[in-house]
Amino acid sequence: MISYEFPLNEKVRTLLRLEDLFARMAHFTELDQSIDHHAALITLFEILEVISRADLKSDLLQELERQKRLLSGLHNNPEISEQALEGILTEIEQASVYLLAMSGKTGQHLRENEWLMGIKQRAVMPGGTCEFDLPSYHYWQEQDAALRRESLLSWLAPLLPLHIGLKIVLRLLRENGKTFHFTAHQGTFQQMQGGRTSQMLRVRINRELACIPEVGANKYALNIRFIAANFSAKSALFEHDVPFELTFCSISA
Repeated sequence: MISYEFPLNEKVRTLLRLEDLFARMAHFTELDQSIDHHAALITLFEILEVISRADLKSDLLQELERQKRLLSGLHNNPEISEQALEGILTEIEQASVYLLAMSGKTGQHLRENEWLMGIKQRAVMPGGTCEFDLPSYHYWQEQDAALRRESLLSWLAPLLPLHIGLKIVLRLLRENGKTFHFTAHQGTFQQMQGGRTSQMLRVRINRELACIPEVGANKYALNIRFIAANFSAKSALFEHDVPFELTFCSISA
């Protein structure tokens, strides 16, 4: 099965983007080649761009506090594991502590580093970080992998509370989903929402089906079109029936 996640609001969209970027950053940082660490640094700049567009710290703190209140009300519920409940409440509490400890504007330590900002400015140009453009960056890339990794981790460290917080929120969102099985007849599916609100949809289809879902949704209707996986031609509807699994994910409010 191939799983596709479609955010239905800007907050979840931002969290999913950051989740992907933090995972990519971790992957490239763990490798040893200078080209891998270049990819990690470019990813760090992308993280900085995303967190600059929203008050992410405040949003995460508010969401974590809301979930803490709701989950606290589940104590003594016979259908809920007290051990599991205490575990997630402890995680939420610790994540909130880390977020509250973040001082100043998020990512300011990167913006105040003139050397990094010089690389960031050149990185948006095709081939702009060649050694003749940025000899000091070339010098850094020629250092031992352990030294480069130490630099990358030190630049990333002040942003990690955001990663810890968003992982909890997305986990709760994914776990609080209702799954249904449908068939898109001749590649199309429509369902009236009836006022149902979700924050994210997850579509899972058999990977042997050569098609890709496109989702359009509002509080009134949900539309899914399955497009033929043809990477060299104009997109066209996959004109066959497509059985798929649809999960409506909505974090408790």
